[in-house]
Amino acid sequence: MTPFPGGVGISGLTVYDWEAADGLCGGAPHMHLVCSEAYVVIGGAGSVQTLTTSGFADTPLRPGDVVWFTPGTIHRLVNAGGLRLVVLMQNSGLPEAGDAVFTFPAPVLADPPAYRKAAALTGDHSAAARRRRDLALEGFLALREGGLREFHTAAARLKSELLDAWRIRWRDGPLAAAVATGRQLERLKAGDLSHLGHGEVARLERPEHQVFGMCGRLHPYALPDPPTRPLAGSPGSPHPHPPKELF
Repeated sequence: MTPFPGGVGISGLTVYDWEAADGLCGGAPHMHLVCSEAYVVIGGAGSVQTLTTSGFADTPLRPGDVVWFTPGTIHRLVNAGGLRLVVLMQNSGLPEAGDAVFTFPAPVLADPPAYRKAAALTGDHSAAARRRRDLALEGFLALREGGLREFHTAAARLKSELLDAWRIRWRDGPLAAAVATGRQLERLKAGDLSHLGHGEVARLERPEHQVFGMCGRLHPYALPDPPTRPLAGSPGSPHPHPPKELF
């Protein structure tokens, strides 16, 4: 199958309407380490709360709006009624491979087994996703009072063993797509139009089944992973296929 343009991931998202401790409905606050994220609002209303080293912000979301943010932005989707989005994720495959860290309280972040247990969806997935959201919100509200740098350090430590696997996914997906464009430009400059003879159309059906993601009920448009090879100078990655997480 032809890869989605630019090595980007795409999902439909219906944001959780579960009320949280602060009286707002929505998803679990979290942060991506190397992936930017974009929202295209297609229905309902709400906002995205964000926390960066520049401070806290609450950005309204209305149908037709497009909002995006870069790695290091802690974000929490708030559902004010029927909020539905199309989510575009940089580096398709990396977000599902663990490029996200929930804003759990500091003691949980400092204990990898405790973090994995809190992040996992076991048993009743709806109840587990709600418990996970509530614990992440507890940590998020504390981070609004301070400690963001310490959170960054803890997040990087939690994911350090996955970096080689992420690099393989980046190299064989998004980087390969950019390199292919460079080659096409070189060929065009040389008068070689051969790649134009290989045009094709691909189509994905809307996924039938929803899954419980970090922010809401997801319809992820899953594309096959590109064939992978070990990093140069290495016999292979210690984590070639890490457990998938849904953003």
